[in-house]
Amino acid sequence: MSIILKDLCKNYQGLPVVNRINLEIQDGELFVLLGGSGSGKSTILRMIAGLTEPDKGSIELKGRDVTHLAPQVRDTGFVFQNYSIFRHMTVAENIEFGLRVRNVPVEKRRKRSEELMDLVELAGLGERYPSQLSGGQLQRVALARALAYEPAVLLLDEPFGALDVKIRGQLRRSLKEIQRRLGVTSILVTHDQEEGFELGDRIGVLDRGNLLEVGTPDQLYHRPSSQFVATFIGGGNVLVGELCAEGVRLGSRVVPCPDESALPGHLEGARVRLMARAENVEVRDDASLLEGYSLGQGSVAEAVFTGSGQRLRLDLPELDGVRCISPIPAYGQEHPQMEAWVPSRPEGRSFQPGQKVAVGLLHYHLLERTGLRSLILVDFVQESRVALDFGLRVSEATGAPATLLSIAGVHEREADVAARLVELHGSLLERAPNLKFTVRRGGLSEEVLKEVREGRHELVVIGEDEGPSVTRLGPWAQRLLAKSEVPVLLVQQDRPRISKILICSAAGEPGKGDVWLGGRVAKRAGASVSVCHAVSETTEPERKARVRNHLAGAVNSLHAMGVEARSRLLDMGSNTSVAQTLLHEMEEGNYDLIVMGMPSKTALATRLVRANSRPFLFVPMS
Repeated sequence: MSIILKDLCKNYQGLPVVNRINLEIQDGELFVLLGGSGSGKSTILRMIAGLTEPDKGSIELKGRDVTHLAPQVRDTGFVFQNYSIFRHMTVAENIEFGLRVRNVPVEKRRKRSEELMDLVELAGLGERYPSQLSGGQLQRVALARALAYEPAVLLLDEPFGALDVKIRGQLRRSLKEIQRRLGVTSILVTHDQEEGFELGDRIGVLDRGNLLEVGTPDQLYHRPSSQFVATFIGGGNVLVGELCAEGVRLGSRVVPCPDESALPGHLEGARVRLMARAENVEVRDDASLLEGYSLGQGSVAEAVFTGSGQRLRLDLPELDGVRCISPIPAYGQEHPQMEAWVPSRPEGRSFQPGQKVAVGLLHYHLLERTGLRSLILVDFVQESRVALDFGLRVSEATGAPATLLSIAGVHEREADVAARLVELHGSLLERAPNLKFTVRRGGLSEEVLKEVREGRHELVVIGEDEGPSVTRLGPWAQRLLAKSEVPVLLVQQDRPRISKILICSAAGEPGKGDVWLGGRVAKRAGASVSVCHAVSETTEPERKARVRNHLAGAVNSLHAMGVEARSRLLDMGSNTSVAQTLLHEMEEGNYDLIVMGMPSKTALATRLVRANSRPFLFVPMS
């Protein structure tokens, strides 16, 4: 192996930006780290080069542990996005710089620079200065300089990001040819999927510091495991279906399980996510012409001409009740939609918006089954079981592993807390065989937030059912709500079943997340939903009209997900506050779960929680 990364970690301001990366890269391989901004890809590259010190883990290059060695003794070449060319030096002098500082003789330096200028197509330009070169030529100089002393590993940090499309394409082809000819092990960092597919022997996809999947371009495009990779690479359609004896049920239609995704019979009724690329969605004028599995009749909602074909967005009323993950549904959208790409037809006819069409699937793939990964806070001081029991039911319902977290306080021995958690964990394994546990020391909210980022949890479950009501939603819980990037479920009183959900929705963008998540929970629990918003007597008519439109969109969105829903515009009296109005609705409706946005100011949330013992699900805007 040329490169081995073991449990590599890097934190900034207490939060992980690189989280336990384990990776092996073969000799002579061109490996691509692909991810969006802030995914940690450049930080990994800088740690390999020795420009950034890891907090944990190790780095091996060519069988040598270089974790704590200086950059100049790691035998790596580095190409930056901004070239980092010395402006006062000629092309030849720039290329020879690394050799000169290593005291390589003049004649050997000159010979090596001439060889590299030939290799990178800069022959005859050795006496020119950077100001006399184009952007593409400057990047070729940077590449030649990185290769001058024949490094064992070549590291490239978005080297083509500052160049136009045509030049990028030319340089990609040159890089691939040079890397193959020299056989140098290389890592390229990019956010450009096309670049990753064209250059990479293998690709590793990163998200928020986590390495999600590694595979060949073909594997990641056609057979991804995770939802993130399926939608990040190539923009696949992802629908939530249900397993049945015949295959996967999508609304009124059933398609067979792909052979590689055959699942055991005891999972019948389980939810699965089906992914289909746009080019594998079949669109015909007539159902008799379909070659794949029919999804029924649809209509063209949008048609965009791309030259070689058309990109279509299709309305599919026969899939009503199917949750569409990708493309992301528009708020208030009545029917699920899918995207298709169809080649231009020889006769020149094209599909038009509003046209009725037959829709089918040619090829599709089932993603790994994952539910809502829950982090359940276990408090041995309160000896509370309500959050634990409720959190485990959420985990059981979604089929996702849960993690128990206990925080050792200032006056507690971490070993004692761990021993009690191990005992609790053992007693629950029969009920939850995939249950995990972890112990941390520090402040409650701070350690919960760290564990959420490091463990990629999607829901935090906390409980405050002990003691007087004035202690509920105390300072630590308020800090957690203010900073959490994932939903927080506050359980004060156990509810054996969730049959009625109230979504207290803000009008506009902040309220849409409440509706989406509340709808997901309702779909899973088989619950009905009421979506409400409180307005005062003095609210302007225009404002009331916007609120009504928001509530109507919420009901449409929930109906499209197959959830029974209604809207409630709550009128506040002249001497009634928002909190009083919402509390009255909660009591009158006898709801089992309250869903509301994560409060930027916790005064309203605190008042509602202290006056009401129902479970609250707080949803961040993201």
